[in-house]
Amino acid sequence: MNIIISNSSDKPIYEQITDQIKNMVMSGQLKEGMPLPSMRTLAKDLRISVITTKRAYEELERDGFIATMVGKGSFVKAADTRLVREEKLKRIEGLLAEAVNVANGSGIERAEVMEMLDLVYGNGE
Repeated sequence: MNIIISNSSDKPIYEQITDQIKNMVMSGQLKEGMPLPSMRTLAKDLRISVITTKRAYEELERDGFIATMVGKGSFVKAADTRLVREEKLKRIEGLLAEAVNVANGSGIERAEVMEMLDLVYGNGE
C-alpha cells in the first residue's frame, strides 16, 4: 500500500491517510478482506505517530471502510455502494466549490461556468 504524506498540505496527516485509503477502496485497488498494515507498521513506514494512524483507522472504521478485529488486525470491508457514492459526491462538491472560487476571483459569470460544465460534461451526449 502506497500512502504519500505531504507536510505542506493543509489537511491533517490522519485525514490524508483516510482519504487515500478510501480512494483505494473505492477504486478497487484495495479489495474486500484485504489486510491493512498494523497501526504500528504504518506509523513506522510513514515515520509518524501511532496515535495518528490509530485516529485514521478509527475514522475509516467509523465510516464503514474497514473492520478491525482485536488480535487479528484491520481489513477492508465490502464497499457499500451508498458510502462510495457519498464519498464521490463530497469529492465532486469540493472540486466544484474550488472551480466556483476561481471563477468568482476571476470575474467569470455563473452562466459562463455552467456553459463550461455543459461542455465538459458532454451536454448529455
